[in-house]
Amino acid sequence: MRTPLDRLRDGLLGVWSLGAVVFLFVPIFVIVLFSFNDNQGRFNFTWQGFTLRHWADPFGVEGLQQAFVTSLGLAALTTIIAVILGVCVALALVRHKWRGRGATGGLVFLPLATPEVVLGAALLGWFLTLGLIRGFVTLVIAHVMFTLGYVVITIRARLEGMDVHIEEAAMDLGANQWTTLRKITLPLLAPGIAAASLLCFAISIDDFVVSNFNAGQTVTFPLFVYGAARQGVPPQVNVLATAMLLFVVLLMFVNLGFQRRSARRQNREMETTPALGL
Repeated sequence: MRTPLDRLRDGLLGVWSLGAVVFLFVPIFVIVLFSFNDNQGRFNFTWQGFTLRHWADPFGVEGLQQAFVTSLGLAALTTIIAVILGVCVALALVRHKWRGRGATGGLVFLPLATPEVVLGAALLGWFLTLGLIRGFVTLVIAHVMFTLGYVVITIRARLEGMDVHIEEAAMDLGANQWTTLRKITLPLLAPGIAAASLLCFAISIDDFVVSNFNAGQTVTFPLFVYGAARQGVPPQVNVLATAMLLFVVLLMFVNLGFQRRSARRQNREMETTPALGL
């Protein structure tokens, strides 16, 4: 039987969990709230009234649209390159045996363990040594470098959980390695690739430290926010942040609905198969 001490412990655990959730989400609520703030100056730190005028013109601040589009393009290009390279590296590490495989697998973790300040400064020194002009190209190289490890780890975990006999059966039935990769391996890797892509995109579009070292004259959305914070962050920044948040939440619900629909379809198939067998 449950004692009063057990009930007290459960109550305290619930309060603690609720407090942790509130602590995590309060900054997000503030961002959403102040996207509707009718500020009367440069600063958007105190609530002065409700308005929708910032949502009607989300790029009303000079330079904000270009910075936002640059960040989206940078994150998209980084994701494409990092995912392609990451899938190839993960396949090489899991599906093949070669000299130096263990050392290569360990080196993949180094960018993840290196502080961003050190990584950004090292990349800056490398670009200066090579004589590269800092800009969008150096940003792509830098972002691919520090996001590649996340992609490799995600895809590698998916590969290690896959049954290799499925690929072997495909090749026994006459499929070559390219056909097996295209029709068997990659479709099975699709959930891992999707997860790695979302993670890579989120890390890239959110990065400030490495970008600050290697951006040159290119201004990304985080760099714009940092520069604007010296004079007061405009409400349009909150509008764009809220819009991205709503878009991510929408994707989450779409994915949840897709998973539930797939689960119901699989359950119906499992229930129908024995009946057909009878």
